[in-house]
Amino acid sequence: MTYFSNKCAAITGAGDGIGRELAIQLNAQGCDLFLCDISEQRLAETVSLLKTSNGVIQSARVDCGVQAQIDEWADSISQQRSCIDALFNNAGVAYSAPFEDSTDANYQWLMNINFWGVVWSSRAFMPLLKKAPVGHLVNISSIFGMVGISTQSAYNASKFAVRGFTESLQAEYRGSHIKVSCVHPGGISTNIARRARTNGSSVPSTEEGRDAQFRRLAKTSPGTAAQVILKGAAKGNPRILIGLDAWFAYLLTFLMPTSYHIITGRFPTGDGEA
Repeated sequence: MTYFSNKCAAITGAGDGIGRELAIQLNAQGCDLFLCDISEQRLAETVSLLKTSNGVIQSARVDCGVQAQIDEWADSISQQRSCIDALFNNAGVAYSAPFEDSTDANYQWLMNINFWGVVWSSRAFMPLLKKAPVGHLVNISSIFGMVGISTQSAYNASKFAVRGFTESLQAEYRGSHIKVSCVHPGGISTNIARRARTNGSSVPSTEEGRDAQFRRLAKTSPGTAAQVILKGAAKGNPRILIGLDAWFAYLLTFLMPTSYHIITGRFPTGDGEA
């Protein structure tokens, strides 16, 4: 028996990367799962990797940048379950562009998914979490929720916002049976850079170019990331750092809170982690 055995969890962005690995590992522990992703194909691939004998598995196509779709998904689950034990707000996208080349449309697209999707999902599922003996709200921020990086102003803004939102909820639910965790992965070897949007000539415009640049920095596997997240969530840890690069960023901002760009400016930029 493990902590999440015989429990129930919802995961956004479960079609790939960290979300898929969370589903696989929770399923192996005998946790009932409600999964969503914007891609029906990727979501079906995740479901095909799970064992139905280990618990309930339900999937739904949900665009986490659209509040109505999140609300509909949460409502459908509430009609079947009196509570859920954990919500993993994992869905995320990337956008690389120097600020002067960036567009409001791409900013809005990213913020709707990366930030508002977390807010909307947290609001929609909180009634179900509150009815659990212990409810775990796990929001995925990023190493870019700790340090600002060139060409990542939109992504930085969204992940800093997720961090601020999550830490505020930690204060609100402090001492209650709701445990709120903010996750800061470093470079995780996923396909997020391949699917990223870009503007400007200073960032790779092809899927292959973005993916190659990102994977040079992504040293942690999605499986390892999921293991760290589940271990930290089970303990109710308020902050979960994944990878030596995330710990380095945390230490750097502690030692050089206003001058860390002296160090980070020497490294090539990436496209996030989720």
